Amino acid sequence: MLDALTVAIGVAALALAAWCGHAALRDQPTKDWHFIGMAVVTVLVLAQLVIGLVQLGRGEKADEGTVIFVAYLLGAFAAVPASGMLSLTERTKWGSVTVAAGAVVLAVLEVRLYDIWGTAGA
Repeated sequence: MLDALTVAIGVAALALAAWCGHAALRDQPTKDWHFIGMAVVTVLVLAQLVIGLVQLGRGEKADEGTVIFVAYLLGAFAAVPASGMLSLTERTKWGSVTVAAGAVVLAVLEVRLYDIWGTAGA
């Protein structure tokens, strides 16, 4: 996998978490700008999903197994959109907290994806 993309996603996810956490501290729900940020992070994760699947299709293998790698890729892809959808149902500061939590989960999933892939592709 591309290490630089994994790091970029982790940093973007933590930035989104801080941004939405700041909105929650100010008692604000998620706004349109937050959803644009979520879309940017989701596009990065979509690129990672495609790259990961292409590498698997070329015969490269994750150190800890293909099934768990694909499961984590799909989980990472779903983390921010799922929390964004939940924030639409909770139009209070707790919607912002939900997105912040989803973004932190994505950052943790990125660390785990890096571990799962290991040095197999290097």
